[in-house]
Amino acid sequence: MALEVNIQEFLDESEELIEQFNKGLLALDERLRQNQKSDPAVLNNIFRAAHSLKGISGMFGFSEMTRLSHNLENLLDQLRLGRITLSARLLDVLFEAAEKLREVVLRKSKAEEISEAEIEALIQRLENIRDDKQDEAEQDLLKNSGISSEVLAVLTEYEEHRLRENLKERMNIYQFRASFSLDTFDEELARLQNLAREHGEVITTLPSSEESSGDSITFFIIVGSEENESRIKEAAISQGVSVTLLKPEGSVVPGRRTEGPSRESGPIEPPPTEEAKDGPEPGIEKEDSPSLRSLSQTVRVDIGKLDSLMNVVGELVLSKNVIAQLIERLRAQMGFSEMALELLKANRNLERKLFELQSGVLEVRMVPVSQIFDKLSRQVRKLSREIGKDVEFVAEGGETELDKLIIEDLSDPLMHIIRNCMDHGIEDKAERIQLGKPPRGLIRLEAQQRGNHVVMEVSDDGAGLDYEAIRKKARSIGLIEETAELKNEDLAELLFVPGFSTSKEVSELSGRGVGLDVVKSNIAALSGAVEVTSSPGEGTTVAITLPITLAIIQALIIESGRETFGIPLNTVQESLAVTPDKVLTIEGREVIELRERTLPLLRLDKFFDIAPRPETAEPDEPESPEIYIVVVGIAEKRLGLVVDTLGGRQDVVIKPIGEALRGIKGIAGATELGDQRTILILDIVDLIEEASLGGAMHAQAAR
Repeated sequence: MALEVNIQEFLDESEELIEQFNKGLLALDERLRQNQKSDPAVLNNIFRAAHSLKGISGMFGFSEMTRLSHNLENLLDQLRLGRITLSARLLDVLFEAAEKLREVVLRKSKAEEISEAEIEALIQRLENIRDDKQDEAEQDLLKNSGISSEVLAVLTEYEEHRLRENLKERMNIYQFRASFSLDTFDEELARLQNLAREHGEVITTLPSSEESSGDSITFFIIVGSEENESRIKEAAISQGVSVTLLKPEGSVVPGRRTEGPSRESGPIEPPPTEEAKDGPEPGIEKEDSPSLRSLSQTVRVDIGKLDSLMNVVGELVLSKNVIAQLIERLRAQMGFSEMALELLKANRNLERKLFELQSGVLEVRMVPVSQIFDKLSRQVRKLSREIGKDVEFVAEGGETELDKLIIEDLSDPLMHIIRNCMDHGIEDKAERIQLGKPPRGLIRLEAQQRGNHVVMEVSDDGAGLDYEAIRKKARSIGLIEETAELKNEDLAELLFVPGFSTSKEVSELSGRGVGLDVVKSNIAALSGAVEVTSSPGEGTTVAITLPITLAIIQALIIESGRETFGIPLNTVQESLAVTPDKVLTIEGREVIELRERTLPLLRLDKFFDIAPRPETAEPDEPESPEIYIVVVGIAEKRLGLVVDTLGGRQDVVIKPIGEALRGIKGIAGATELGDQRTILILDIVDLIEEASLGGAMHAQAAR
């Protein structure tokens, strides 16, 4: 059991490191696209991720992963030392290696075999890139720069490379000098380094060998910056730090290091020596550290444990509802007695504490949607190269949070949509230029919270939907009648019909009639809705609306005929009572006018073929002249549910339904009320879809 736990920890940590690796590669790719220089900090983060992957895979004896990450580490070491140049070809291989590492981790989690041949072929491609030689004319750059030989003598190979890069870019080289008390020098040195970083790149930190008083120590920091000398000095003097511009011929010489600088406090990790590469990472506490307490205050929790905890909270919610029902019965029998009031007070306190517990567990399950942004960015980059279209991917709103399980099930539908944008939406470069558009296509993914829902919008600036082609295709396959005149939004809905496709050719990405119907079914399984809007020639937007969580929800209790249902409260817009004469019939559908908008109606008793309620009124007592309507909606879609009575609202836990009810449209699950009755929870997305198809109510009534 302990071994299984350790392997699971290895898999979790490996996934995090691979995500860190991929995120760094995307940052390098973006800088390369914009013809910007590589960020040394990003290179170091990628290198450390590869180094850590090598260490943990070696610890568990996963030789394939160890060899691959070791070769990656060597290649990245050459890259950050400037011995090879960053290029699109190099990034392609690095991205391929990252995907292979992820595949290895996935296979290890399933105890599957790894293809040795594929690993060796990839390692060979990494070796081939390492053999590419850089222009050796740069080797004399430091010697001819005029920088003091004593400064050069104490630089590591990596620091020499960064100094060389700054000189090539004609940066000014400054020396910051300050003395600190021995008691507080670590904190004061960190502040000095932060000051230096604000104005340029910190190349090295050098402790001085000059004689100091017994209670102080002096440090030099070498900085490359494009700022002029007066501005640098103005910022430094305000902090009590002296600054000197290092001129050619090297007139300023810091003291020679005898014991080397403190690397733990340095801003950039130098490359490890061959003997030390497999040693502990910088920043790990030494034996003489004052404390062995971890710096991190976070723990990694298996989502399965959170699910179990949420189930317990759900059962407590149901028990709370039962207690509340019993208190109501007690009050009905005993009135406002002292015991009844004490029980009511205790129950309200329980309700508050239970709400806090429920909110805390839900908060732990919530994660930012940015977790899937990087994965989608890599896929866009890969697909754009495969199909020969230059596409920019922009993601916004990554801080928006969703339930972890919802995010996991959201990745594939989003990728389906993006594939369609790239294949059908974005035009070829030549066509875009001819149309007066930027040569590079744009796909934008935006996430934002709206009330109790999160809306994810994927938009492109491509050709948009060809509504006439959709209409012709739908008529040719008998999906709509020849005389049917559908609005553009209705035609867009046809794209989600299984097997429907307007593509004339079958491509690697689409045109097989599968994809968008899967998107809709997957989103519906998450109690979400999908909407498509498009402007021909300008682009298409696909909006996905999802609940923040599916764990514990509030529901409005209603009755229709002999049945009681629950409606998720986050879908309820309002409730109203209207007289029967306000109900109109348009094209066989019942509707009402609500604030200058036509609202379609759905009678639940007819839709589910429910037996009518038993007559409770006296024969001579007139029936109520009004009907009750609950207005529900997802995204921009609205529907009026005609019900018999409205009840209160309750916290409910949606439980899966059995096989007997699984095929019935409009049912999301079941729950238990406080009076221990089991009722069905309505699937509002399904009901809206069935009502919009027209004929659905008639089909149900005919059964």
